[in-house]
Amino acid sequence: MTYTVGIFVFDDVEVLDFAGPYEVFTTASRMNSLNDAKAVPLFKVFTIGRTVSRLQARAGLSVFPDHDFAHHPEVDVLIIPGGVVRAELARPEVLQWIADTAARSRLTASVCTGAFLLAGAGLLDGRCATTHWEDIGDFHARFPAVKVKTNLRWVDEDRIVTSAGISAGIDMSLHLVERLSGRGLAVQTARQMDFDWTENA
Repeated sequence: MTYTVGIFVFDDVEVLDFAGPYEVFTTASRMNSLNDAKAVPLFKVFTIGRTVSRLQARAGLSVFPDHDFAHHPEVDVLIIPGGVVRAELARPEVLQWIADTAARSRLTASVCTGAFLLAGAGLLDGRCATTHWEDIGDFHARFPAVKVKTNLRWVDEDRIVTSAGISAGIDMSLHLVERLSGRGLAVQTARQMDFDWTENA
């Protein structure tokens, strides 16, 4: 089975927030193919923007989304990264797209301040969640219906998973690989990336 992984990108998205998960899932797919040359690709990873026009990630990196909201494959795993999210929070079409896509996806996950977008889309009410340590107070004040957790790399609420800041998205993505394809592949992926996987206690 091939899982499609759609990663939302937008102006001022934090680079590692989307590139970290991208690296994890593409590396996991490569490792899976090395383990079994006859296996279908495990993950197909692509980026999605409001349009396919060039955007600028945080610090000025140019990014060209693979697909736009109106034309993208079905998404099994939806990744919502963070960064400077104020503009995206003010766009009803973005929050609606996140809500609609999450309703059809198998898993939806946020990295860092991407949790603000999940909460803005109404996906975290009554759930436990986390975000970057620096934004915990603002997050709690803005979304009091969310049970905010601290000092965790990620919070797994079944179909919704949130992670703490920036590099924690890599830890969370390895956790998602473990959920979807087993611990062995997640460990192998972390080793291939030469990454010290920090797991929740």
